[in-house]
Amino acid sequence: MSHWLNINCGAVRPMPVHLLAAGLVLGTLAANALAQAQYPTRLIRIIVPFAVGGPTDYNARLVSQRLNEAWGQPVIVENRPAAGGVPATEFVAKAPPDGYTLLGANPGPLTIAPHLGIKLGFDPQKDLIPIVLVTTTTSATVVHPSVPAKNARELIALAKANPGKLIFGSPGIGTVGHLTMELFNTMAGVKMTHVPYKGVAPAQVDLLAGHIDVLTMSIPNTLSYMKGGRIRTLGVNGRARSPLLPDTATIEEAGLPGFESQNFNGIMAPAGTPREIVLRINAEVNKRVLSPEAREQLTAQGYDVAGGSPEDFGAFLKREYEKWGRVVRAANVKPDF
Repeated sequence: MSHWLNINCGAVRPMPVHLLAAGLVLGTLAANALAQAQYPTRLIRIIVPFAVGGPTDYNARLVSQRLNEAWGQPVIVENRPAAGGVPATEFVAKAPPDGYTLLGANPGPLTIAPHLGIKLGFDPQKDLIPIVLVTTTTSATVVHPSVPAKNARELIALAKANPGKLIFGSPGIGTVGHLTMELFNTMAGVKMTHVPYKGVAPAQVDLLAGHIDVLTMSIPNTLSYMKGGRIRTLGVNGRARSPLLPDTATIEEAGLPGFESQNFNGIMAPAGTPREIVLRINAEVNKRVLSPEAREQLTAQGYDVAGGSPEDFGAFLKREYEKWGRVVRAANVKPDF
């Protein structure tokens, strides 16, 4: 076949295939660049893998409200609680990487579940990318008043003298509350017996009734129980003392160098989300969500304001992933499903 086409008695050479392909690629790149420059142009969803009312939900709603105000586009929170947050996290990991489906990130499915032998439909280190760490929260180690220990150092001595006799509760196997106490066991060289519950509330009820001896509790929760003398707070599980409990030492100060346990809440996106979009969300969260006004509100509720770059959040996730992996292996933690 001739490479010439006759049109109106003239000859027009068709465009070579490689030039046509290059034009299509350039057109697509231009369209993508325009979409990124105009982002956002429609509704954004922040998928929260847990029920309404928890810390991850609270942080995500704060982010959604402030982004909505900044951009004039609807930013909604969609709660998808099930199976420790794994299905919802997988949903985001497999969503289009266009910045319109984000994840309210939490330790469970990202830094703990991968070590428990659970079959995941995603790789948290490859299929999701960090945008911003919003807040961290730490807990306190508390005991029933009948336990003869006034601080963390005395709890360690008591546990060493009575191996396996002290009972600690948790919101469930593989939760941060569970692994915090397994980390305590490992680092202190003690053995306390674990009793898992289906959530924080029933564990707290049994602690108050004296059915278990030790529990980790959110610091705001400890305040009312402490005032009534219903619990004794032995130490803060974070690296720094809490402004809500300034006179309570950290577990690290009590003699366990390097001990640190914290929960976190952040925003992530599917891998492949354009860098420009990631940076735009990061900048708005740092500017509006973590403003001085918001910081005061968050601190009063026991949150430690984080912020920072996507790389900061990525480095944080890596440290947490490795830490909980070591704890799971050392304690031989197995899921109960």
